[in-house]
Amino acid sequence: MTKLIGNVHKGRVIIISAPAGTGKTTLVHKLIEEFPNYVTQSISCTTRPPRKGEIDGKDYVFLTETAFEKRKVSGEFLEYATVFGFQYGTLKEVVEKHCADGKYMILVIDTQGALELKKKIKALFIFIKPPSIDVLEKRLIQRNSESNRMIKKRLDRAQLELDRSQYYDYHIVNDDLDIAYQVLRSIVIAEEHKIMR
Repeated sequence: MTKLIGNVHKGRVIIISAPAGTGKTTLVHKLIEEFPNYVTQSISCTTRPPRKGEIDGKDYVFLTETAFEKRKVSGEFLEYATVFGFQYGTLKEVVEKHCADGKYMILVIDTQGALELKKKIKALFIFIKPPSIDVLEKRLIQRNSESNRMIKKRLDRAQLELDRSQYYDYHIVNDDLDIAYQVLRSIVIAEEHKIMR
């Protein structure tokens, strides 16, 4: 019997990018909750310290600069980028394993890493947009997790990321979380059935 998702033998990489505070993490978690057997998220390695509540190996793999550089030199990363002074990278082995198992592997990465990957692998590129920069600023302030200086940096970076969004396959505006999720879900389902053809 044909299912909404889970009909393909080889999985696919889905790259999701968005400015901080856009709701990308929530949207990805909703997709994984609905399709736990077929959708998974790659856990990035990073040199930044854990935020409150973050768990090593669940939210990120937290590495020292030395450990990160070692992995970089040995070619373990599919992509890596430096954002706000910290390094982030996606492990090649993890992505390949899940795709071989027929799963959709979601990489939540910034536009810099995503555009690097666009030259290397075949993937589905989805960009999540805030309704406006003003709304994004309000969301970042409400998170109450960063200084005003860091919020200003994030907003400047958001503009750069919005400019790069033109290179993505799909744009989803997260004005209403439920609607944004239905759009994301529909894209993934439609893409699977397109592959089958």
